[in-house]
Amino acid sequence: MEQASATAVINARGIVTGWSDGARTLTGYPAEEAVGRSVAALLAEPPSTTALAALAGPLVLRHRDGTPLPLTVRACPVLGADGAPDGYVLTAAPVTAPSLAEQAFQQASMSLSVFDTGQRYLRLNDVACRVMGVPEDVLIGRFFPESVEDAEHSHSFLNNLRLVAETGRPVRYNSWAGAPALNREHAWSIEMWPLKDDSGGVTGVALAAFDSTEQYLAQQRLALLNEAAAGIGTTLDVVRTAEELVEILVPRYADFASVDLLPWVLGADEPPPSPDGEIVLRRVAHGSVVEGTPGAAVRLGQTDVYEPSSPPVRALREGRAVRSQAGEPDFVRWVADRNARSPEGIPYRKGVHSMIAVPLRARGTTLGVAVGVRMAHPDDYAADDAVLAEELASRAAVCIDNARRFARERSTALALQHSLLPRDLPGQAAVEVAHRYLPSGSLAGIGGDWFDVIPLSGSRVALVVGDVVGHGIPSSATMGRLCTAVRTLADVDLPPDELLTHLDDLVTHLATDDTGDEVAELGATCLYAVYDPVSRRLAMATAGHPPPAVVLPDGTASLVPMTAGPPLGVGGLPFEAVELELPEGATVALYTDGLIEDRDRDVDHATAELCRALTTSAESLDALCDAVLKAVMPDEPSDDVALLLVRTRALGADRVATWDIEPDPAHVAGARQAATEQLTAWGLDEEAFVTELVVSELVTNAIRYGEPPIQLRLIRDRALICEVSDASSTSPHLRRAHAYDEGGRGLLLVAQLTQRWGSRQTGSGKTIWAEQPLPPPD
Repeated sequence: MEQASATAVINARGIVTGWSDGARTLTGYPAEEAVGRSVAALLAEPPSTTALAALAGPLVLRHRDGTPLPLTVRACPVLGADGAPDGYVLTAAPVTAPSLAEQAFQQASMSLSVFDTGQRYLRLNDVACRVMGVPEDVLIGRFFPESVEDAEHSHSFLNNLRLVAETGRPVRYNSWAGAPALNREHAWSIEMWPLKDDSGGVTGVALAAFDSTEQYLAQQRLALLNEAAAGIGTTLDVVRTAEELVEILVPRYADFASVDLLPWVLGADEPPPSPDGEIVLRRVAHGSVVEGTPGAAVRLGQTDVYEPSSPPVRALREGRAVRSQAGEPDFVRWVADRNARSPEGIPYRKGVHSMIAVPLRARGTTLGVAVGVRMAHPDDYAADDAVLAEELASRAAVCIDNARRFARERSTALALQHSLLPRDLPGQAAVEVAHRYLPSGSLAGIGGDWFDVIPLSGSRVALVVGDVVGHGIPSSATMGRLCTAVRTLADVDLPPDELLTHLDDLVTHLATDDTGDEVAELGATCLYAVYDPVSRRLAMATAGHPPPAVVLPDGTASLVPMTAGPPLGVGGLPFEAVELELPEGATVALYTDGLIEDRDRDVDHATAELCRALTTSAESLDALCDAVLKAVMPDEPSDDVALLLVRTRALGADRVATWDIEPDPAHVAGARQAATEQLTAWGLDEEAFVTELVVSELVTNAIRYGEPPIQLRLIRDRALICEVSDASSTSPHLRRAHAYDEGGRGLLLVAQLTQRWGSRQTGSGKTIWAEQPLPPPD
């Protein structure tokens, strides 16, 4: 027989009962010397327990000449009638030099193993032995679960081994798991496939496990960067942005993380020069794997003084990530300082072994520092971690700087806008006024909404609401210019449609620079209205602005039907005025589009809600303002909201007196007498002297320089108003009379005796008016 056919039979007691010629050739023992002997007497050394358990493995016999004979032996049990083994048939082959295939198996750079169908080890290569931490002969024949920890990844591995053995189909999967000889978990790409005999039956399972930890960690770093790109800077809020950075770092990158900013970042100041020595930082965000972050030595909002040698200060000064590990002097001092500052947090700092400090720099400006600390995480911060930290910090710093700039611009725009909007609206008898202005909290910034209430002559009042296109400081500045322009044009007492025409020209000029190039972004809408409490008429015109809503005393509410007109700045198109008579006690609501317009709202539905809200019962006009905003305004308005509520009053016949004057100087005395008698009826005798002079001068000028018909009117309001109207459109003006002039002193005298005076154009001519202050009522 050939050596490969060496066969022996032993009984249950281990006695050799059969011996092949191949066994004789291999061992040198003839059958008569081997049969009847104990198999143990033929061994040069006892077999391993794993080989006995597996009935296969290496075995060392003693050759007949006394030399050791390494063999590879496999045993096959011989069953008796009762099914129990009565003996074994052993086949043996000499151990030969490994083949090229065997060398490839043993020297492969990945872990290779072979299991039988019962999940017992049959073969392992060198890498697999290093991973398991024991030589191959220790594992051969052992059941897989006996060689690993009882963990979820071990159960998954075993289940896949069984699946391949039972189905005969290969399996490929990835696992994040540890191994007996490894001090940390690794990423594994595992492939298992069945080993089949000639008949196709599964005789074992082979597997290859590739350590893909570096690739896995690189993917994790990339995923963390992608998550940071989406998760940091979702709001333009400095503190929230810092919190988002901490949420990215914990727990995957650090067991504890903090963000400390230089104090000026949270204010409106410019960055000061970099200080020498100690640096003061303010804690704005921190987090840890322990809920509540009890291990933090500095509380949120507190400032901390950092020593020059501390890692955070080094990171700030060097402009790069600074790593520090357990045992290093700076690290030891850092931990000792934290423990001294916050002894109650010592248990939560147990096991701290590595930290990293990375500066937050954006656009060449240092804003603060982020710190990461590892305790439960097994690995110290390495060079790759520093690169990742710097990339994360760079992205976060840009977002923090954007938030800081936005906050500064928003604060400036808000301050500018508040300085331009009316604070205390002037008291007058024409209307009762309540108003609200709510700046937008959106990322777009403060808008250019404005409102105003402007007293006019004759106890009339102008009501203005406008909205400039865009947001931020430019819009607030444009709003201020328009607001001033409206007040100037209102002082000229132009009708609403004419005033908007002049304002449209102004916006067109503002939208054109010195070179004549148009700036497309500049534009505005405006609603201008004038209410006369004597006639109880409201005249208004709009330039692209939503129409006002009117609530009558009977509780009915509706929008005023009117032509919107083009927005300011379009140019070349007319504006149309609308006039309506209102009963005393009517409420007019003027507002900007932020109240009713939003991406997710229907304008008609929002307008209907506004009309309903205006009819609700309220103790005061201010309370009605709040009720309207609560009912109509979106939860998160994307634009500024301005609301102006006006409740009309009326000046009855008992407070107004009118006389038609004949265009004859002889009737001036009669006009003075009629005015004096009216003042007596009003109980204003003390004002008679000045009023007589004013009436005399104004009526005389109208007769001398004006055109009939001429009318004198006295209005008793918070001031005593004297008006003289005629059909001439020529406006008077003050001049200084010379010593020998017979006239020219009348208007100068009126200006000196009254609180204010002026003239306004009317549909039939002009009206010259003068106001005298009245003592407040008792």
